[in-house]
Order: sequence, then C-alpha cells, then structure tokens
Amino acid sequence: MKKFKIPSIPPTTNKSIRFPNDIIEKVENSIKGKDCTFTAFVVEAVRVALENLEESENE
Repeated sequence: MKKFKIPSIPPTTNKSIRFPNDIIEKVENSIKGKDCTFTAFVVEAVRVALENLEESENE
C-alpha cells in the first residue's frame, strides 16, 4: 500500500465539491505551514485511494 505524503501544488482544474466541516478543519490543520493547498491534498488523497482500490481488485 502506498504511503500518503503531502504533495506540492500540481496544475489543476476547478471542480466544486462539498466537504463536511470537520474534514475541512482536519485537512487545513494537516497542511498548515506546508507548501500544499487544500485541493492538492485532496487530489493526492484520491489518487492514493484509487491506487489502493486497484491493488485490492488485483488481489
């Protein structure tokens, strides 16, 4: 399983999505003081989740 790491800012396209307030707070606390945006964090989390799903399906 790939280990999650806070990414640097990749090129992105805007997409609207709603998050529960507690998740927003946790993400913002995790990236505070780092070279990472909320969007970059979420994109990396989704990438890792998709890779994990793919690995699980291949087992």
